[in-house]
Amino acid sequence: MTEGGIDITCHRSKHVDEFAGQNFDYVLTVCDNAKESCPVFFGKAALLHHSFADPAAVEGSEEKRLAEFRRVRDELRSYLKTFAKL
Repeated sequence: MTEGGIDITCHRSKHVDEFAGQNFDYVLTVCDNAKESCPVFFGKAALLHHSFADPAAVEGSEEKRLAEFRRVRDELRSYLKTFAKL
C-alpha cells in the first residue's frame, strides 16, 4: 500500500461488533466470503458488492504473489474512485 501512497501502519482489522448501533449510508463488500458472512445492517444502508480476487490465496514465488497484491490493490483503487463519483 505504501507504493500507492497509502500508509496503513496504524490500521487494523475490526470486528463488526465495533460498529454496533452506527448508521451507514453504504456497506461495501469486496469478496464473496464477506458478502456471504456479512451481518445484517438495519437502516437505510445500500448494500453494494464487488468481488475481487483474494491475493493472499495466490501460490507461487514472492514475485508472483506481490504482483497479484498490486493488481488487486489497483483494481480496488479504481473501483473506489468510481464509487466516490456516485
